[in-house]
Amino acid sequence: MVERDSEGQNGDWGSNGKVAALGRAFAILGAFKSDDRHILSLAELARRTGLYKSTILRLLASLEHAGFIRRLPDATYSIGPEPLRLARIYQDSFQVKDVIYPLLQKLSKDSGETASYYVRQHNSRVVLYRVEPACNVRFSLREGEQFPLDLGASGKVLIAFSQPLKKGFAQARERLWAVSYGERDPETASASAPVFGMGQELKGALTLSGPRGRFTPENLRTGCTLLLAAAARATGALGGDPKVFSHALEQCV
Repeated sequence: MVERDSEGQNGDWGSNGKVAALGRAFAILGAFKSDDRHILSLAELARRTGLYKSTILRLLASLEHAGFIRRLPDATYSIGPEPLRLARIYQDSFQVKDVIYPLLQKLSKDSGETASYYVRQHNSRVVLYRVEPACNVRFSLREGEQFPLDLGASGKVLIAFSQPLKKGFAQARERLWAVSYGERDPETASASAPVFGMGQELKGALTLSGPRGRFTPENLRTGCTLLLAAAARATGALGGDPKVFSHALEQCV
């Protein structure tokens, strides 16, 4: 194991040493993943970070004191309560509209279609926000309007990613988008992608809607690329993992 140390002699830290220590502390926190047991031994932390155990122990003591790490009775470690406090402050620092609305404006401008954000309300889907394009022929929606959950692309997405997972929506879950042609209105079509929050909890569905004739295979591919990129940005801003959209974006290009 090779660990480059930029600390000064006799424990004195220069500015580079302080930056390096912060980077190592972040590396330790980043070693904890949501898909494991959330509890790591010193040996596993060393393996995942590439740091010496002595360095890790020194930084763990500081992180534990600040509430970022918990030392368990069996000498293993888990994340402490401080990140949760900071996450709540982050969540309270903005409204969902502050994240979603600018994305809808860009989606509508780039696609030329109506961009909207739906949330699930029991067995219905509700238009929470929407932005309409400047073109004369467009699909008009009103914020607060309510539609059946089982019709339309946004409904498919809201069902596909709601818990408990239902059968029949494997394709939408795999490619992270759904499309609808004339299900609610025979003259319209739509495409939709999910937005996730902390813990990959479904928050809503970003949707593009317009006249059915404009949703050609080529336009649909372009629209889905725009949708997935916007959904990734929204997911990251709301505390989810935007990397889940990487494969889906590759498939659309």
